[in-house]
Parts: sequence; structure tokens; C-alpha cells
Amino acid sequence: MFNKILIANRGEIALRIIRTCREMGIKTVAVYSKADADSLHVRFADEAVCIGPAASSESYLKIPSIIAAAEITNSDAIHPGYGFLSENAKFSKICQENGIKFIGALPEQIEGMGDKSNAKKTMNDAGVPTIPGSAGLLKSLDDALKVAKEIGYPVIMKATAGGGGKGMRMCINDEEVKTAWSSARKEALAAFGNDGMYMEKFIVEPRHIEIQIAGDQQGKVCHLSERDCSVQRRHQKLVEETPSPFMTKELRKKMGEAAIKAGKAVRYEGVGTVEFLVDKDRNFYFMEMNTRIQVEHTITEEVINYDLIKEQIKIAFGIPISGKNYEPIGHAIQCRINAEDPLNDFRPSPGKITEYHEPGGHGIRIDTHVYAGYVIPPFYDSMIAKLITVAQTREEAITKMERALGEYIIEGVKTTIPFHQQLMKQPKFRDGKITTKFLEEWDFKKDLMS
Repeated sequence: MFNKILIANRGEIALRIIRTCREMGIKTVAVYSKADADSLHVRFADEAVCIGPAASSESYLKIPSIIAAAEITNSDAIHPGYGFLSENAKFSKICQENGIKFIGALPEQIEGMGDKSNAKKTMNDAGVPTIPGSAGLLKSLDDALKVAKEIGYPVIMKATAGGGGKGMRMCINDEEVKTAWSSARKEALAAFGNDGMYMEKFIVEPRHIEIQIAGDQQGKVCHLSERDCSVQRRHQKLVEETPSPFMTKELRKKMGEAAIKAGKAVRYEGVGTVEFLVDKDRNFYFMEMNTRIQVEHTITEEVINYDLIKEQIKIAFGIPISGKNYEPIGHAIQCRINAEDPLNDFRPSPGKITEYHEPGGHGIRIDTHVYAGYVIPPFYDSMIAKLITVAQTREEAITKMERALGEYIIEGVKTTIPFHQQLMKQPKFRDGKITTKFLEEWDFKKDLMS
């Protein structure tokens, strides 16, 4: 097994990885920016190396600094967590060239799935259902109008190198396509340095359901059931749960088989996620593949009793997976606790946490790196904790989440705890009648202020 793993990340995911490494008897190295000197991941790692100033571009995204830190600490592997360099093919390749094992996908797998247009072609060839749309990148505005006419409105234009909703526009007629062709390309170029666009049919009443997969170096791939991520704001997930309230045994079997096909098509190595859009008639379509661990991996772990970080490390070392497919036992929900003000367009709320108290009890899990006195820096993602509840049924998991949110005290900064408290009471959410448009249809500000 690896002797020492450097964690090229920060915050709760870095601490999460450190915990599993410690249980496996593997030494850890934390890297941190000057702004993160007081973070818990720095305190609990066996060694810690400062890699630069606060800006991500000068620290967590600076490949030479991370490789140097791995070399001076004699680390034989690097775990990238999620975000930052976790899906950077260049970083994966540089790790290879320097004799350091990248605990994640191979460079060609990251590259192949990172380009949305190429990924769609790969899935089509593998027999995985994909959303009707352009055969490749759109060549011109005339080409975009032609494709829109062929597949029928509404359509959605997407940046091929996109993510987080950037370079994405929904269009209901020719005029909107003309406007989107200019604005979406401009936004994509600014965000990703690539203005390539493709077009798909817009799915009505969609749910965002993903399948967790694991693939080993011997070519074996299995699935670990689904997660429903339909509660989103501007394409950013806020709440995840498993099993999906929309799932049936037949649909899970079909989606699981499709996800395995997707993994085998790229000879996937590691833990990854195949994301689908599911329409109101339970037709499902490949959306993208995330070649990394995900924020919401926690709920899968809770319903199948399976440490996904441990599995990532074992796969990277060359240990074969069992190949068994899993079904969820019980129900798990995760709320992302962000340092944001829900009443002020979810504006980030960095600053000092003056009071901090975590909820407890049976079926409660909290992944966080913060504590009373911790100063949340303004330079990074605003998620500061993940609150997970586990119970035998969805209704019990929601009730438990309501109770846990009521006990969770974070003072000194604004958080999304009040938003989640109202969400748990919302009738449509409690009934499982949610789509990716759920937050657009719910006047949560009115409920928060009542």
C-alpha cells in the first residue's frame, strides 16, 4: 500500500481523506495557502506544506508547487479531492511523469470525458442513451438554427468545455438562439478559454439523477446505486438524497447498466459518477461523467456501508474491485451548509465564526473543517459543512434533518441553515415532487421571512 499521500485540496474534503488514510495506516501531507493556515486539515495531517498565497491560482492550482511539495515530503501518491485539479488531465499526466500516483482517472479518461461533445459521441458509440442534439460542435449561427429546427424547441445551447452553468442558454425560438449564440460563446470563452458550443433538446420537467460507479485497473466496473441531485440553484447542487424518490427497481437496473457501459467505454479507473437527466416519463439521457469523487459521495457511503475514499486509494494501488452492484438500504439526505445569505441572492458571507455547535444523535453525520473562532476566507467556495442524515425511510430522514438543522448553531456569519429548514417543510419537497426547476417555482424568500 502507499506509504504517504499528499492531499492537493483544502477544507472538509482534505480532512475527510486524512481520516481514511489514518485508518489505513497511510501517512498524509496537507498543502495549504497562507489563508488556510488555521484550517483543521492542516492540523490533523502528519505533515503540512504551505504552497503559496491565498489566491487559488498561486496555491491550490499551481501544479509546480504541489509537485515540489510531494517530492520534498517523499509522497508516493496525490489525492486531488474534488474541484481544483481533480479533473485536470495535465496534472494527472505530470504526476505520472514524476513517478507519483494520481488517485483518480488517467489523463486520457479525464480529457475524453471533460470535453462534452466528445463525451457524448463516446456514449452514443457505447449504446448509452444521450439527449438528441448536434452531432458535434456547432460551426455557425446558421448551423445552430438548423439543428434547433431539426430537434424542435425548446433547445439548450451549451459550452463544450463548460461547467457550473456557464456558457449555457435555453432557447424557445430562433430569436433566442441568435442572442444566445453570441452571449453564450462570449461567456464560455471568458470562463474556459474555449467558445465551442453544442446544442441539445431541452428536457421538460427534468430530474438530475446520477449513478456512482467504480472501475479498477483490470477493466472491471460496478455501480453503487443512484443519487438525486434535483434541488439546484443555477445548476449548483444544494441538497442530495439517495435513493431517489422517483426511482423504481426497473429504472435503477437500466440506469446502472448504462453507467457501467459508460465506464467500460473509457476503461474507467477509479471512483466516478455518470450523470443523467430523467424526464417525467422516466426516460433517461447521459449528461456528463465526473471523473473524481463528488461532494455528495457521503450519502452513498451511508446507504451501502462503503468507504469510497478507501476504495479510490485501493483502486489506485491496483487492488481489484469486487464487481458487485449495490442497492441502497435505508435513506440518506445531505444538505450543503454554505456561508451565504439566502435572503441576499446567496451572497457569500466570509468572516469569523463566533459560536459553533454541531447536532448529534443517531443517524447524523457532519463533514466540516470549521470550528468556533475559525475565520472563513473569502477566496474559495463558500461551502463550510455537509450535514447528512440517515434513516430507514425518506420521511424519517427528512424529520431527522429538520431536528438536526434546528440544533446546528453557526454564528458570526450568515449560512444556508435557515433555507434548508424551510426546504424540509416544503410540501412538494416532502412529497418528492422535485425537478431541477424546483427552486425557480418556490418563493423561498417569502417562507424564510414569514
